[in-house]
Amino acid sequence: MSSIVSGLRALLPTRADYRGVRTSWRADLLAGLTVGIVALPLALAFGVSSGVGAEAGLVTAIVAGLVAAVFGGSNVQVSGPTGAMVVVLAPIVMLHGVGAVAVVSLMAGVLVLAAGVLRLGRAVSYIPWPVIEGFTAGIGIIIFLQQVPAALGVQASGHSSNAVVATWQVITEASWPAAFLPLAAVIGIALIMVLLGRITPSVPASFVAILVVSVIAVLAGSPLATIGTLPNSLPAPSLPALDPGMLVSLAGPAFAVAALAAIESLLSARVAATLADTGQVNADRELFGQGLASIASGIFGGMPATGAIARTAVNVRSGARTRLAAVIHALALLLVVLVAAPVVGAIPLAALSGVLMMTAARMVSPSTIGRVLRSSRSSVAVFSITLFVTVAFDLVIAVGIGLAVAAFFALRTLSRMSDATREELPGVAEPGDERIALFTVHGSLFFGAADRLVEQIADEPDVSVVVLRLADVQIIDATGAHALAELVGALERRGITVLIKGVRPEHQALLEQLGVISALRHPNHLFSELPPAISHARDHARRAAAAS
Repeated sequence: MSSIVSGLRALLPTRADYRGVRTSWRADLLAGLTVGIVALPLALAFGVSSGVGAEAGLVTAIVAGLVAAVFGGSNVQVSGPTGAMVVVLAPIVMLHGVGAVAVVSLMAGVLVLAAGVLRLGRAVSYIPWPVIEGFTAGIGIIIFLQQVPAALGVQASGHSSNAVVATWQVITEASWPAAFLPLAAVIGIALIMVLLGRITPSVPASFVAILVVSVIAVLAGSPLATIGTLPNSLPAPSLPALDPGMLVSLAGPAFAVAALAAIESLLSARVAATLADTGQVNADRELFGQGLASIASGIFGGMPATGAIARTAVNVRSGARTRLAAVIHALALLLVVLVAAPVVGAIPLAALSGVLMMTAARMVSPSTIGRVLRSSRSSVAVFSITLFVTVAFDLVIAVGIGLAVAAFFALRTLSRMSDATREELPGVAEPGDERIALFTVHGSLFFGAADRLVEQIADEPDVSVVVLRLADVQIIDATGAHALAELVGALERRGITVLIKGVRPEHQALLEQLGVISALRHPNHLFSELPPAISHARDHARRAAAAS
């Protein structure tokens, strides 16, 4: 009981979280304001793009950003709505309506919170690099394609849930030359962001670009569609309607959202830890905090949240050292809602699409893709398959398939490193040595290599004794032990004596349980040293020769 209590206590905030605030509060304050400016257009854009509206994006950035900052496992992680989450939420809104998003946020939050309590935080370390890069590039492509309707002034409703198909439908339905106006706004956003990024990288380019394009649109009396009226306060917290039938139908989407939230948040926290010395990341606490953040967001009518890699990187590079920076970021966005909601409502939707298109383009990094393509063929295959499945089908399924393909190649490589080689007997040769086969088994004796190793050993003709050296075997699983037991039994039935030398202590119990030891003709045929085993083998060979 005490261990459970101490484990839960490790997931909760402590005074140590703010130990450095006395010396870093100025840097944290500046970093929080900077990342708040960067987060504003992204929160609006992700809310609009997901189909739940700009208000939900702001609510998520404020509520979830604050809760995750306090309860999360990273000192500098910035959380809120993200592009990857938009990719998952857009089909949910299309199939189940806007009201389902808050329910999904609650359900997914509970799942992520439970994953933290169950200590599953380190699971993300098992995701291979090519899977992560294929997943990220695929998300970038989907986000870019999802912005095409707003960029061409076409209503997004009524199109396919597949981004590629929907993009083609939008292009064929676009009304030209009316589509040139929103397209010009998108191009203007892109040009400003690229130029500012090269001239003054420290300036929040997306914020400046949206400000410039919005002012021009207002002064010119442009007919561009805008965000519209936004409330000047946060909505009152309330639980969404939880219909049992809806909970069942949303179970699959909620699991997909939870998996994505966990993966993206842990990856973002891990990236943040490499950018600066800001303390260790508690992966389990990060899941716990992100789960609470999504639950709180759903209660306030927001959407599921995750750690945001781009905003977290801005936070760290702006000098953030403690959680205060992420808290300030959330409070700065709240101030925008309270003071500047009418101004924000005048932002053209095409301008938000331009920001997301640029964000998406940066997710598809040519240099990273080049590094993948220059690596091994298996990595290229894993990356390509993950990317294709992400764009063509579903990003959570893509991670599963990518992991399966990566595991296949890893097991194939591991099995190729496993072999059994016949060696010369040590010492001076004696008559009858030709009837003794000494095999050294290298690598791993597991389900991917067991049959091939058994075939190598079993095919030796004209021998009366087989000595198996297992000291170099690193891994033995149940399949390998079972195959070894069958090999020993088959050789013994053919009249061939089997001696085993060098069983590791960690393998002893498994070999005994699966019958390898009992398959030997005599318990004394198990040796810890090679010379006694060879001497015993020569005795058997001499007796076999005499009998023949």
